[in-house]
Amino acid sequence: MSTLFEPSPVLNCKDCGGHGYTIGRDKAHAKAIQCSCVPACTRCDGDGRIQVVKNGISRIGRCRCQKLPDRIRLFNLAGIPNFHGGSSLQNFDPTPPGAGMAQRVCSSWANSYGKGKEKKGLVLSGRVGRGKTHLLVGLIKVLIFEHGRAVKFIEFSRLLSMLREGYSRGKSDAELLGALADAPILAIDELGKGRLTDWELAIIDDVISRRYNTEGTLLATTNYKWSAASGMSAPNLAVTDYTQQNLGDRVGPRVFSRLQEMCKYYAVGGDDYRNTQEQIAR
Repeated sequence: MSTLFEPSPVLNCKDCGGHGYTIGRDKAHAKAIQCSCVPACTRCDGDGRIQVVKNGISRIGRCRCQKLPDRIRLFNLAGIPNFHGGSSLQNFDPTPPGAGMAQRVCSSWANSYGKGKEKKGLVLSGRVGRGKTHLLVGLIKVLIFEHGRAVKFIEFSRLLSMLREGYSRGKSDAELLGALADAPILAIDELGKGRLTDWELAIIDDVISRRYNTEGTLLATTNYKWSAASGMSAPNLAVTDYTQQNLGDRVGPRVFSRLQEMCKYYAVGGDDYRNTQEQIAR
């Protein structure tokens, strides 16, 4: 990890583990900070700029030491929630059945996309508690810190709440939806969640259509099976049952058709992590 950046972080640093940054909190979002183990740059004396002479012409350029601060800045703009600030592909628990394969699939996709070999996005489907959001954040960290790709994370319910808050203040949804459309890589957590009102379906259609039309990369998680609409009606809201409907039922045929063209998918199996944790207070 330390060879990614110059000057290199301390490989066995007890604070950052050799990554060169630590994760803290900034209100609702995770915030990365450069670790104190990263030494001062001897090339630019910490200025961040160096003078380069080429063909007898002197120019001022950015020093290589700015690679880590630049990627920290990208992470802090991504909007990762505090709860998952520490999540990574490396600390994902691979022991439940199927979890190890999910970890390998995500790592392979992230590195292939980061190197420009993979063009399609990725949707992680599976029942509650399988670690899909953990994997999604791990993907985002690889894309940002190892490949320098800009990513925007949004939880779908939070997006709806932000839009409603904007309406209450007399604002249109154009600015927020425009920002999601313009993000180089958009990561949507809990795609298909909601009450399936006409307004919610219109928001889903708007976001996915904009990404589709601009060929923007999409990452997502969903609790629903990756399949076209089954025609099954939504269950009673008092009962959380994600097996009765498919993702096609939740987002509509047009959106699901576009998702099939835009993204690969992987069904994350295994047990509910939350059911395997100690529940008894001592």
